[in-house]
Amino acid sequence: MKTMYKYILSALALVFALASCDKNDDCSLDLNGDCLVEELELDGFKGNINLESRSIVVRIPETTPSNAMKVTNLKISEGAFANIALGQTLNMTTAQNIHVTNGDLYLDWTLSTMRDEARILSFVIDNTYNGIIDEENKTITVYVPGNVDIANAIPTIEISQNASISPISGSPTDFSSPVTYTVTNNSAKSQYVVYVHAIGKPKALFVGAASDMSKLDIEAQTACSWMLTNVTESMYASFADIQAETIDLSECKFIWWHYHKDGGVDGHDAFVANAPEALAAKNQLRTFYENGGAFLLTRYATNLPSFIGVTGDDEWTTPNNCWGQAEDGAELCGGPWEFKMYNASHPLFANTTPGDDAERIYCTDKGYHITNSTAQYHIGTDWGGYDDYAAWENRTGGQIIGVGGDGAIVAWEYPAHDGKGGIICIGSGCYDWYSYTYEDGYTEKFHKNIAIMTQNAIDYLTK
Repeated sequence: MKTMYKYILSALALVFALASCDKNDDCSLDLNGDCLVEELELDGFKGNINLESRSIVVRIPETTPSNAMKVTNLKISEGAFANIALGQTLNMTTAQNIHVTNGDLYLDWTLSTMRDEARILSFVIDNTYNGIIDEENKTITVYVPGNVDIANAIPTIEISQNASISPISGSPTDFSSPVTYTVTNNSAKSQYVVYVHAIGKPKALFVGAASDMSKLDIEAQTACSWMLTNVTESMYASFADIQAETIDLSECKFIWWHYHKDGGVDGHDAFVANAPEALAAKNQLRTFYENGGAFLLTRYATNLPSFIGVTGDDEWTTPNNCWGQAEDGAELCGGPWEFKMYNASHPLFANTTPGDDAERIYCTDKGYHITNSTAQYHIGTDWGGYDDYAAWENRTGGQIIGVGGDGAIVAWEYPAHDGKGGIICIGSGCYDWYSYTYEDGYTEKFHKNIAIMTQNAIDYLTK
């Protein structure tokens, strides 16, 4: 009986020994100690030890460098050894593995840092109107229609992980005057001043099919955010808003539509199928144009003029050569992308950063990912209906501003005339607002020309 009892105790010891090891690792039966990390500090910042996940997270201030952090405190189980030592310097830009051994036992721990970030990541009024966050100046600006009760508006706020905010998200707030929000996260603290502007009569609109700008694709959303930040008294409106005439356009000087669709919108029929919201509002858009309203139409939005009477009653004057890629598979730019300025003196190109070829406008930089979304006019007798530039101008009434490498028309203008507004169209694949990632070494030199050209177009159209 005693012998059997010994066997049972030995079996239990084996179970406990195996339980103390990493389940993926082999271990022997030397049970002389444990393999715990009991205390750890980096540069004096204490690590939070999670026994269940065998992880150690060190919270550090937002601006603290993490590429060379010293182990300033380390306590492990008695008799154990680790692959790091007190006083050792670690590169904590990535997680580190700590291997602790004790006799024949060992455990692996994951050591990482978490910055005490205290930021507002998004700010939305009444689940519809998105705030423009200026992180450098810690301000948030929200533009809403004039009929919104800003004295009792409800903000929905997204903040950094583990942070807290005051006043709290979801609480009805009076935005009749600026409101200060305080975000705290351990050692980090930030204050943002929120300005909400109710615009009864906007001076400019960014339009799209989405009910609000937060539902736009990321390409259009990036362009829209730029406009709301840089063009005074501008706001977002859906085509449904335009059609229902819920937006007062009596003081609106121009409308910008930047229309992206993964894979492209190739030709008249594809545009009709893919842009029903815009075409449902074409009568209101035509009235706006005929009353002197101007348009900036970029990417596949360049199809619109044919449907609102700009090119007469010929709807088939839409761009005849279109394509595009998906954002998540966008092409890597091995160098700057550019197109030729057909009219280099046009105000569209004023104050842009020049490249090696003075006749070209440079739009991207090496390391940028671009969808190459293009809506252009192929010129030639082979196909397309436009034998030469003169034939294109006679049929469309447009004036050429920029051309591609094969001579295709990629930027053009319908000048204001007879009380009607002017229109600038940019269909070049080089005109791109969003890169889903950037390759190592990316430096922006020419991509800022996109914003410069856009501002030039707005200034020119609203002069």
